[in-house]
Amino acid sequence: MFRVRQSSLEEWLPWLDGRWDQGARNASALWREMRKKGFRGQIGVVSEWARRRRLAERADQSALARTPSARSIARLLTLTHDDLSKSDAVLIAAIESNVPDLIIARTLIDDFQQMIRSKVEGVAELDAWLEGAKASLVDSFANGVEKDIAAVRNAIISPWSNGQRRPDHQAQTHQATNVRPRQD
Repeated sequence: MFRVRQSSLEEWLPWLDGRWDQGARNASALWREMRKKGFRGQIGVVSEWARRRRLAERADQSALARTPSARSIARLLTLTHDDLSKSDAVLIAAIESNVPDLIIARTLIDDFQQMIRSKVEGVAELDAWLEGAKASLVDSFANGVEKDIAAVRNAIISPWSNGQRRPDHQAQTHQATNVRPRQD
């Protein structure tokens, strides 16, 4: 059985974070200050904490330093939060905090996907969605939907899908152009 031992730094972490935020980055100097205040741990514990803190800061900065392409951002915005890697989630959070309109765009994209998936219920929401989308960053997509509104409405209510075929149907060619649902 494993026993979890509390770190000797545990009660000093708020003080260390405060000093770090004030610009104190030298682990030895921090340790000496802590010793004067009653800390009984070794210098190595403070040095390791400072090393990990520096690594975390560098990782955060390097993740934000690279500017992703618009296509990459669009792809990340269409993924659910559960499907994002940790670094992608941090990147999207940083982008959304600096460009709040992207949060609205992401919500509109999610709503559109939900309309397509929910089929009949989605038709009633389409007009309201279009109005909101035209006043957002996804206005060009909304304009395209509006130009082909009849096809989009049919896509929402139709039971048919142009999605992936099952493997046993891949060898067959699609010959019929006017396919109707089978009446059982």
